[in-house]
Amino acid sequence: MFTINIYLRFALIAGGIFGGAALWAAFGFWYGFPFLLVGIFMLAGYLMLGTIMSTNQLIAQQRLDEAEKRLKLTFFPKILLVGYKGVYFMTHGALAMQKRDFNTAEAWIKKSLEAGLPSENEKATAMLQLVMIAANKNNFKQAQVHFAEVKKMNVTEPMLKEQIKEVEKQMKQASQAMNPSMLAMMGGRGFRPGSKRRQPKMR
Repeated sequence: MFTINIYLRFALIAGGIFGGAALWAAFGFWYGFPFLLVGIFMLAGYLMLGTIMSTNQLIAQQRLDEAEKRLKLTFFPKILLVGYKGVYFMTHGALAMQKRDFNTAEAWIKKSLEAGLPSENEKATAMLQLVMIAANKNNFKQAQVHFAEVKKMNVTEPMLKEQIKEVEKQMKQASQAMNPSMLAMMGGRGFRPGSKRRQPKMR
């Protein structure tokens, strides 16, 4: 998905609004209107979506330091578009998981579910992350509880469906072996730390 460079966006916001206002004051409304329109459009997009999309692109590329800095450029998370606030929290969780800080990741992911996510696909992704966290803590019972919630969701994304099938297979193997530590190995293609796949594309 195309995303505009955040620093270019900031420049267009400032240039459009202040430049447009100056032209309006000096030459009249219609001289400044096109610049004001661009500035306001860029500002609205930033306030509604923040830097979530570009941050997740950086995470997918394993550029974690850059991703963390980029996410911090979302200065007004409280006014993000409905659903995107939850994605903002989940992105924080994804960064914490990459650092193997599972307690912090768990707190962020639970917060994302409380805030609300755009679709069942994102909710299922968040719950799969909780399954992985429980697995890394060798808490097989909790992993089963989280996975049961995943199974209730109406997942439509093919790749995510395959991940769920793979996790279910691994959990059955772990259950049969009566060895909870095996869960730490599951999700090789899906949501293990270091995976490029973090969440479905937003529409």
